[in-house]
Amino acid sequence: MKYISAFPPEHRISRDAVLIHVRDLMAADLKIPYLKALQGYLWLSGYKSGELRCSLFQDVAPALKRWTQENKRVVIYSSGSVAAQKLLLEYTTEGDLRQYICGWYDTVNAGMKQEKESYEKIVAMEKEAGVNIEAGEWVFFSDNVKEIEASRAAGMQAVLTFRPGNAEVSEEDKRKQRCCVSFEKVELA
Repeated sequence: MKYISAFPPEHRISRDAVLIHVRDLMAADLKIPYLKALQGYLWLSGYKSGELRCSLFQDVAPALKRWTQENKRVVIYSSGSVAAQKLLLEYTTEGDLRQYICGWYDTVNAGMKQEKESYEKIVAMEKEAGVNIEAGEWVFFSDNVKEIEASRAAGMQAVLTFRPGNAEVSEEDKRKQRCCVSFEKVELA
């Protein structure tokens, strides 16, 4: 399989060696290109067969629809690849939600999420595409304080989100941030 051949030789000596390496990379939450390629292939196979569906928090689909109806431009910036983002939103338990997304960004086309320059690049790419929205008009949502700080350093508004399973956030960081536990009541200017 071409995806396994991209793994370092020492990790492809056996099926078990591949599985152990994949589990180690995932446990460390590493964004290694060969792992992402394998995951993308597996996800696509699972989604197309109907075995996989992406379940979202119950407030996500209604918020995407509401923001779109309000003529808000919704873009995604994720450490997951653009291809993976599109798969996830195509095969949700709520149906295909890709129509509500106007732009797709990842660490390949925008840069690392904890760097201010990545957010500046997104604003610049949006402007190049004819979208006249200044950095201060964008609202970035994340569960990661360092990403929030990087987006703010680039001039964006930012909202720290709290979801089950997220890493703990210090009380000090909570006080410094605009926070939400649901998109249900988030109003975008």
